[in-house]
Amino acid sequence: MPNRLAHETSPYLLQHADNPVDWWPWSDEAFAEARERNVPVLLSVGYASCHWCHVMAHESFEDRATADELNAHFVSIKVDREERPDVDAVYMEAVQAATGQGGWPMTVFLTPDAEPFYFGTYFPPAPRHGMPSFRQVLQGVHQAWDERRHEVDEVAGKIARDLADRELAYGDDRMPGEQELAQALLGLTREYDPQRGGFGGAPKFPPSMVIEFLLRHHARTGAEGALQMARDTCEAMARGGIYDQLGGGFARYSVDRDWVVPHFEKMLYDNALLCRVYAHLWRATGSDLARRVALETADFMVRELRTDQGGFASALDADSDDGTGRHVEGAYYVWTPAQLREVLGPEDADLAARYFGVTEEGTFEEGASVLRLPQREEVFDAGRIDGVRERLLAARSARPAPGRDDKVVAAWNGLAIAALAETGAYFDRPDLVEAAVAAGDLLVRLHLDDQARIARTSKDGRAGASAGVLEDYADVAEGFLALASVTGEGVWLEFSGLLLDHVLARFTDPDSGALYDTASDAERLIRRPQDPTDNAAPSGWTAAAGALLGYAAHTGSEPHRTTAERALGVVKALGPRVPRFIGWGLAVAEAALDGPREVAVVGPSLDDPATAALHRTALLGAAPGAVVAVGTPESDEFPLLADRPLVGGAPAAYVCRDFTCDAPTTDPDRLREALGG
Repeated sequence: MPNRLAHETSPYLLQHADNPVDWWPWSDEAFAEARERNVPVLLSVGYASCHWCHVMAHESFEDRATADELNAHFVSIKVDREERPDVDAVYMEAVQAATGQGGWPMTVFLTPDAEPFYFGTYFPPAPRHGMPSFRQVLQGVHQAWDERRHEVDEVAGKIARDLADRELAYGDDRMPGEQELAQALLGLTREYDPQRGGFGGAPKFPPSMVIEFLLRHHARTGAEGALQMARDTCEAMARGGIYDQLGGGFARYSVDRDWVVPHFEKMLYDNALLCRVYAHLWRATGSDLARRVALETADFMVRELRTDQGGFASALDADSDDGTGRHVEGAYYVWTPAQLREVLGPEDADLAARYFGVTEEGTFEEGASVLRLPQREEVFDAGRIDGVRERLLAARSARPAPGRDDKVVAAWNGLAIAALAETGAYFDRPDLVEAAVAAGDLLVRLHLDDQARIARTSKDGRAGASAGVLEDYADVAEGFLALASVTGEGVWLEFSGLLLDHVLARFTDPDSGALYDTASDAERLIRRPQDPTDNAAPSGWTAAAGALLGYAAHTGSEPHRTTAERALGVVKALGPRVPRFIGWGLAVAEAALDGPREVAVVGPSLDDPATAALHRTALLGAAPGAVVAVGTPESDEFPLLADRPLVGGAPAAYVCRDFTCDAPTTDPDRLREALGG
């Protein structure tokens, strides 16, 4: 019989709806139940495409004896970290402070007042590798609760106080200058892996936001070293197993330093960020590889992540059926030489093995290899390789596909909108722009209420109950700003402004300029979460700084500009010290130092060829964070178009920066030069 999770919108919670555990969603009612029964709370946090979450679910939460113990002595709460990033952030901070590490599944024991007192991540069903079994943990916690309650309350109270007293070392409210950005670049150079690309050792994550900073820094300063690190890292990732050589799109990370073996889950946010990065790399260098990867990644998102409602699903699972009924990580993606021969025949299989680096020993598990493009002297026939790739992709599509988390997360859809709009504009792919517009329409129609407050998630056309957090407002505003520049439709600028008004009013500390991840009127947790560091995606803090800066460039709004600059104070503090973890903040700082430039393109109509040429040139300008408005001289859709006439009856472009404007030009080449293109 299904438990209380059966009516939730989160795919992760729905995965647990048939567990024998009497799960509760995060709610006041769950904690009231714990108080009434005088039992502790088990908080279990994960997400739908998390491999070890699946393992622990199968081993423990589907086990009747374990469930009986949980139901007798605990109130069990299941949380989707993607749906409630605020709950996840608060308790992950406690786990990391207590244990020095964190991850998912996250397992935390709380008092009925939501104060944590015991922590962990994955617990096995039987003791191993020095870890207690999950049932041993349950028995120990139950015993402590019954026999040493005063100690439990003392520990919980101390942890809650310590968390509440943690104040962010904010620095000051001045944005970074040349010196801090140069120090950040030097710090990245020290951590760079010149043999393999990327930064640091294994596991290696795609540094999309750092690459964006490197590209912008090169555009602003001409620093060749910055461009080289960006180009070489992008090539290494694109040739590695972290990139799906058949279907496009990137896996979450590489377990090794060489980008060979990925953790196979594919996340929307990674692919959105990387699609945009490769498009910008092409814009900077003209690289054919960057163009191919940007387009293949965009096509992957539209083909495999787009939902029936026009939004984009959160992720594809790492695991899938290997054909024998076992769920195995990577089963959908890896190949043995025998499997190649079965699909291609002996000659083409040998060619494919050489081209994709498939060996008899295998590069993954059980003799299977992850497809990649190792550097080889051999020259391959492009037409023949295309045919091999098509046949392998067709054969792979017949395999059991990984599960899809159909939850639409507002923030990640904002990132996808920006990537698809720009990629579609750069490469004359109106279908990609249309996909971005459709996702924007869904967010406006389903996620925004009549006060422009945003719902964090939706599924199957139904908005979830969780309120949007800072990254939702910021990333969606960023996506809408990109749509405004690409489509010339000012309504997207208006929606962006409505969202950013909430950032100013509900997420910003008026005294310090610091930003919070949750709104001032959001549900009160034991701590109001606040994290400016960029991890898997831009933090809400740095994303808000970027969107505020872009909106201010479009509108001349002083409050938005001032708030952006004050928010960048944290980048001044962190950029020189930990540049890998504030990449988007550094990229926004580059835009602020460059202006950002404001480009207004006016013409008799958007369909006019000369207007379109100027518009495209403006979008392809490499100046960091430049904003673009396009329309007719009579248009009132964009403030930048006001008082911008045609020049001699011809379409013209106006470029302004730091309250100073160049003479208007009708020549795309002159415009390209003015924008560093």
